[in-house]
Amino acid sequence: MTLHIHNSLTGKKELFTPITPGKIGIYVCGMTVYDYCHLGHARVMVVFDVVVRYLRMLGYNVTYVRNVTDIDDKIIKRATENNEPIDALTQRFIDAMHEDECALGVLPPDIEPRATDSIDGIVRLVQVLIEKGYAYPAANGDVYYDVSRFEHYGALSGKRLEDLRAGSRVDVDEAKDDPLDFVLWKSAKPGEPSWPSPWGTGRPGWHIECSAMSCHSLGEHFDIHGGGMDLKFPHHENEIAQSEAASGHRFVNVWMHNGFVQIDNEKMSKSLGNFFTVRDVLKRYKPEVVRYFILGSHYRGPLHYSPEHLDNAKAALGRFYMALRGFEAVAKGELPDAGYEQRFNAAMLDDFNTAEALAVLFDLVRDINRLRVEDAVQAARLAGTLRTLGGILGLLQSDPESFFKVELEANISTISSTEVGELILQRNAARSSKNWKESDRLRDALKERGILLEDGATGTTWRRE
Repeated sequence: MTLHIHNSLTGKKELFTPITPGKIGIYVCGMTVYDYCHLGHARVMVVFDVVVRYLRMLGYNVTYVRNVTDIDDKIIKRATENNEPIDALTQRFIDAMHEDECALGVLPPDIEPRATDSIDGIVRLVQVLIEKGYAYPAANGDVYYDVSRFEHYGALSGKRLEDLRAGSRVDVDEAKDDPLDFVLWKSAKPGEPSWPSPWGTGRPGWHIECSAMSCHSLGEHFDIHGGGMDLKFPHHENEIAQSEAASGHRFVNVWMHNGFVQIDNEKMSKSLGNFFTVRDVLKRYKPEVVRYFILGSHYRGPLHYSPEHLDNAKAALGRFYMALRGFEAVAKGELPDAGYEQRFNAAMLDDFNTAEALAVLFDLVRDINRLRVEDAVQAARLAGTLRTLGGILGLLQSDPESFFKVELEANISTISSTEVGELILQRNAARSSKNWKESDRLRDALKERGILLEDGATGTTWRRE
């Protein structure tokens, strides 16, 4: 099977060929931990979780690295506002991030380097850039990267130095030679955390952190670098400039960028104040619904957030689990119909098109429902196929009854599973005595509390609306 990935560096879908046959190194820019993760962060986590899962399904030995930025201006500002030690603040939000990714079914990365644990490598990298003439210590104690020295600056973002310089300025507290030069090492300010360096005590700039951490974890040349579209410039552009200037050769083969989460056609971001945290959304929707919502759009396009779209994702996922109902004992395994597998893989091999892959699963659900009465054995086999293909996306691994009966904080129904069971027994007794009025009353009472009943040959089952 041949995999094609859209490479942001070339703007084209390209046949993917790993540097080392059978092995793939992938680095994704992670979170700056000064607050809870919002849906934009969730999209990065889920998108690249599926990328890694699928690459492993194809048989590749994948090393997945996703960093943590735990020293940054925003972190220092938030810790000061909270009157809280920086390491306590960052650990609190790292723990929260891990809770969110676990809830969303995101597998942990193989390596999760932290900026504060990578200072020695950062200092060495800055020193190499100075020695090669790509960086310079300034009079104010900072160290800057000289953008004019790197011939290919702007190749990733498509920006030209002349255009970038137009209207740019240098802040009064900076001593850079060119307004486009960016900081590699910041001199220490009173009260800020700092580390020793040949240029005085200070802390790393944001861009240099990822160059040092990625190269330490994967080597100076690796396969895939990913992140949100907002990182394309200047962060990833600067990573390329730093890394290739230091090594003298290509840094990354394929650059992948996922699109923004948008609200009312605006990017969701903390700076705009229009964001929803993952944990707030999970108060109203099951984690698997949120994951399905994210995968329902192609990763490179915008993801439009609205309660209506999440409700649609909830309904779609409910259809999948309804198709699996009655086949709970079916194990994942051999795919009985290669047509579904081929179509699913065709979608995923075409730049990880999860939206099209989910469309294949919808066709599978339709055939399961059609065959449920006509050919129960084949329907059961297709249910196993549905579980197998869904599992590649990190979906459909729960028991259907558990999916329908789980209670959420914001659910209008506060009725417990025990209460539901008792009322169903009362209704069954009313039906046995042909007291249809009482039977209907109990059904309606349950419906008002968000419980839907379904009468079948084997008895009455229920689910939350």
